[in-house]
Amino acid sequence: MASTVAIQPPSFLYRGKSTIFKNLRKSPVFAVRESRRHTTIIAKAAGENSDSSTSLSIIKTVQNAWDKSEDRLALAGLGFAAIVAVWASGNLIGAIDKLPLIPTVLEVVGILFSWWFIYRYLLFKPDRDATRAGWVRLRVNPSLT
Repeated sequence: MASTVAIQPPSFLYRGKSTIFKNLRKSPVFAVRESRRHTTIIAKAAGENSDSSTSLSIIKTVQNAWDKSEDRLALAGLGFAAIVAVWASGNLIGAIDKLPLIPTVLEVVGILFSWWFIYRYLLFKPDRDATRAGWVRLRVNPSLT
């Protein structure tokens, strides 16, 4: 069972003379000690973390792919190529960001596109309703993309 201890400023926890932790002793988050300077909060996990099970399943999937592979040299080469591609794209983005005019131009393009999107889909009620209906239809049946 995991636990976390945090110290919060009084402005977040106090509402006048009473605290926000009156009836929270039964919940997984409760105040242990309260004073005017700080409050110690303890949060306890109720069950297993889904992130750890997801990472374990990813590791098992990679291990199974490695065990089933007949050409391990090619698989290692693909892994190395993926790492090099991530490194190169990071350096490319960093180089573009250092150019004096391009980040400003891209920012203006982003702002103009946001304005166009608001004008086209959100500003007027019929367009807003059509956009909302499209999102609802897509959420109900994701195969419509």
